[in-house]
Amino acid sequence: MRKLFLSLAMITGIATSWAQQKLVLYYSENGTTKTVAEEIQKQLGADIEAVEAVEPYTGDFQATIQRGNKERANGQWPAIKPLKKDMSKYDVIFLGYPIWFGTYANPIVTLLNGQDFAGKTIVPFCTFGSGGLNTSSADLKKALPKAKIAQGYGVRTARVAKAAKELDRFLTENGYKKGAVKALPAYTAQKPVTDAEKALFDAACSSYQFPLGTPQTVGKRETPDGTDYKFSVKTRGQNGEEATATIYVTVEKGGKPEFTEVVR
Repeated sequence: MRKLFLSLAMITGIATSWAQQKLVLYYSENGTTKTVAEEIQKQLGADIEAVEAVEPYTGDFQATIQRGNKERANGQWPAIKPLKKDMSKYDVIFLGYPIWFGTYANPIVTLLNGQDFAGKTIVPFCTFGSGGLNTSSADLKKALPKAKIAQGYGVRTARVAKAAKELDRFLTENGYKKGAVKALPAYTAQKPVTDAEKALFDAACSSYQFPLGTPQTVGKRETPDGTDYKFSVKTRGQNGEEATATIYVTVEKGGKPEFTEVVR
């Protein structure tokens, strides 16, 4: 019975890393990513530092889009202030950012271009409107081929109040903090959605500012907190062509349906 409660790190033989030197390094435009960064720092007792743009972004959505697009089109990334921490001291770096244009925010590009992360374990964490952990992690692997990009954590801005509990599981499962958690069950096989499941999906997603598509199939799992759903959704990509996405929805006991992430 005890085996059921071993952390993922112990089960897979991953070396525990709670004794390693850790730094939480993050960029936050409007404070949401900062909230997550400070929670990680609190749970780990790690050092922490913010990445700061020399010319700060305003926090206005449209202004950030316009400036960010111009920077990307010209390849002229924003200048950032020098870091105070000595990167050579740290084995594990929790790298945090909001998702912009499907990947890490522009100041992180400047950071990656100016620092040597060779030999480091990089743990991405991000905040987003709908998703982007998978795409930004893939981009980190390309940008930092000499670093180890570990499994990351992402949370929707609308659900940032849930981050503390989710991070406790994430950090424990992956061996960054001491403890043990019971593994969550796998999702059931995908089956065609019922009318009731379609209504649940709509309740979770219809208030989002952009259309997320039409659910085709669904798998689910029961957890101590409620029920999680994994929907396969017919949608359209940025090029307008038909595409498939995975949208995760959770319903906590006594709570309303919430979508947690879109994976495209």
